[in-house]
Amino acid sequence: MTKEIEFRISVTGDLGSGKSTVCEILAAEMNAERVTLGAINRKMAMEMNMDAVEFNNFIVGKPEYDKIFDDYQRAYENKPGSYIIDSRLGFHFVPSTFSFYLKTDINEAARRIMSAGRSSEVYNSMEEAITKIKERRLAEQIRFKQCYGVDILDMNNYDCVIDTTSLTPEQVAKQIINQYMKYKKELK
Repeated sequence: MTKEIEFRISVTGDLGSGKSTVCEILAAEMNAERVTLGAINRKMAMEMNMDAVEFNNFIVGKPEYDKIFDDYQRAYENKPGSYIIDSRLGFHFVPSTFSFYLKTDINEAARRIMSAGRSSEVYNSMEEAITKIKERRLAEQIRFKQCYGVDILDMNNYDCVIDTTSLTPEQVAKQIINQYMKYKKELK
């Protein structure tokens, strides 16, 4: 795909839905910069010797941490260039994005996360992974509602929702590109 003058696509979704992998593919295919908040979140959690759930619970009520993430994202609304924004609240902080939500079955999500081998997300069993994923998602949902008045599980926030449970990351990326191109065509 040739590079457009400027565009912004935000991708969020269920934990384990393939967001990170899909965003890598999109950035390469669309010749855009990938902006990822998950990596920053995991790095901060590791630096504090916490897993992702512990870190998300820790920063509840500590707006100085949210401000770091918020300001980082807000800068992309007016920053020159084309961006694939991999962030839970990318659609909120960069409202010019065409936004996607990736859904997946919780069992498939747990399988994907366990096989990813991230040092900040280590689980001893599928049951533990499912429990921790649900806890993390609930903590994020509560925090974002309290801080921003945004329900990240309200699908009306997104321009397009894709179920990734039985799709490869390449198939998801292709659907995103097709939906985005259809959107751009409709604007003309």
